[in-house]
Amino acid sequence: MKAVEYARNREWAILLGYGLFVSVLAAGYYYNLTFVQLGLIDLGTRVVGLSRYQVSLWMAVLALVAFAVALLAGILLDRYGISRDLRAKLRLLWVVVLVQLVLTLAAPLLQSGGQFGLWVVVCAAAIGVGMPATFSLAVDFVPVEDRGPVAAITTAVAYFLANVYPTQWRIESFSLVMSAAMVPAVLVLGVLAFRRVGVVEALATNHERDAFGIGRFCRPTPVRTRSYAFWSVVFLLFGVYFIDSLGFLRIIETPAYIYTSWQSPDFGVHLLIGGVHVLTAVMAGILYANFGRRWLFLLVFGLFGFTHLMYVFDIRAGIGDAPLLLPLFYAGAVSFYTVINFAVWPDLSTPDTIGRHSAIGVGLAGFLATFLSTAVVLYTKSEDVPLAAHLNAVDALALLFFFLLLVTIYGHRMVVLARERRVSS
Repeated sequence: MKAVEYARNREWAILLGYGLFVSVLAAGYYYNLTFVQLGLIDLGTRVVGLSRYQVSLWMAVLALVAFAVALLAGILLDRYGISRDLRAKLRLLWVVVLVQLVLTLAAPLLQSGGQFGLWVVVCAAAIGVGMPATFSLAVDFVPVEDRGPVAAITTAVAYFLANVYPTQWRIESFSLVMSAAMVPAVLVLGVLAFRRVGVVEALATNHERDAFGIGRFCRPTPVRTRSYAFWSVVFLLFGVYFIDSLGFLRIIETPAYIYTSWQSPDFGVHLLIGGVHVLTAVMAGILYANFGRRWLFLLVFGLFGFTHLMYVFDIRAGIGDAPLLLPLFYAGAVSFYTVINFAVWPDLSTPDTIGRHSAIGVGLAGFLATFLSTAVVLYTKSEDVPLAAHLNAVDALALLFFFLLLVTIYGHRMVVLARERRVSS
């Protein structure tokens, strides 16, 4: 890792940049993973009193608005050079976190469907601005060589915390945890963004250095926004996020599965699942640095296909004491693809394209896919679709992506061999 070299040279500002990036990205992902995805369901159904169908519609609105705002924000960041301006990005993040703090405090106080809808729209807008602003910090804080390991650390922190605390998935618990974390975050970001701080000054020109600015997959030729190389990754990660949420949100609705794993009264189970997240995140960080994208995605879809198949077999056999092996496999698959998501968008970008590439990638492939599948799950649950039938569909979708990717890898290899034969002849 380059971090070792920076430590030997006592370049402490760069090492602090690592820590800032991990903190900002892990906190943002924890917020979306817990407070938004899980907390809003509880807020809408239990606190406000909306039906699951109504909440599913609002979740779809949240996804669409967040993606639209992210796309607009990413384009503007690149067009006006904000993607290259560290201080401007920190100011944007300060505004985003401040708005989210107010929303977090207000969430348990909502009483009507109209208030819930307004809250969702404002939250979506804040998240939309935060996505490209956060990911574009990679060109300032993290050298290309270390993006895999840094993504692994970020994933490990976010998922370990999400599995350890809070143990009750209620909006009041989420609001308390997030508010306590956001107050110091607002203060620190305010100092970094609006005061002349030596660390910020030292990091502000990193994007111009070869080690930071040009992503791994943009060497020697930058990846264009309209290229197959870019949109193939968007398509694959959209599929991964959609499949994950589509299966997970039905699994956690099943008492035999949720109360023996993610909502277990045994705190040791929470620690075990969190530990598996950490272990597989580290493995994914190492593999990301050494293997191509197609093979990594093949492994992810294979893991999801195998995991959902085990759940289907368990349901067919009759749900009794659900084996802990099932959520552990699920945790491993989730950590693996999250590492790819954190690292791949900066690696597909330059300082001039990081805004729109991360907005499209994270907004469409990650956020829109997650919350559209959340809306689908709420709808299928309201229509009383059996769990086994639902997970069969999810497993079929995972295996479809797996085999399509196999065909793509084979086809790409054949094209390469054909080109080599033409050159040799």
